Amino acid sequence: MIKGKTRMLIAVAMLSSISFVLMLLAFPLPVLPAYLKVDFSDIPALIAAITMGPIAGILVAFLKNVLDWLFAGSPTGVPVGHMANFVTSILFLTPVYLIYRKVTTSKGIMVGLGAGTVSMAIGMSVLNYYVFLPMYTYFLNFPMETGTALFNTIIFGILPFNLIKGVIVTIVMIVLFKRIKPLLDKVTNSYMKPNTN
Repeated sequence: MIKGKTRMLIAVAMLSSISFVLMLLAFPLPVLPAYLKVDFSDIPALIAAITMGPIAGILVAFLKNVLDWLFAGSPTGVPVGHMANFVTSILFLTPVYLIYRKVTTSKGIMVGLGAGTVSMAIGMSVLNYYVFLPMYTYFLNFPMETGTALFNTIIFGILPFNLIKGVIVTIVMIVLFKRIKPLLDKVTNSYMKPNTN
């Protein structure tokens, strides 16, 4: 059991490091607000969740944001963007894990990624409306938006961004999944199999 936990911690640390590097390669999408950036840092978290369980995936998502916060910092010391990114990761990877756990095939991962995209898009639209955008205004002095302006930011900015991001990450993950499926099965079995040593 100790060996298994040690291997899991090493794997989480490695995937968190990869996730952090991918986070640095974020890029904006045309037309949408420049502060909304796509990155592929959720892919290592997805791999961790699929192979080692949801806690491992959440740990990778948490550690990548801690590393990025330490690296990039925050103007006020309050990591609002990192908190939002962490919640986004959880909303995305949880449905993927739950569905793939039941259907461990390419179809299962595709359905899971689709559900994760919808969960992330809707969840972050609601949370940005009520939580994160007000936090940006309060802590980071972003221009305050209310009423129609806030609604438009959500409907024409946050919602389409997360849908597009989900589709892009889904495409990359599906291509990657087909190549690494045998390795994922092997790693998953090694963690699921009881350790008798």
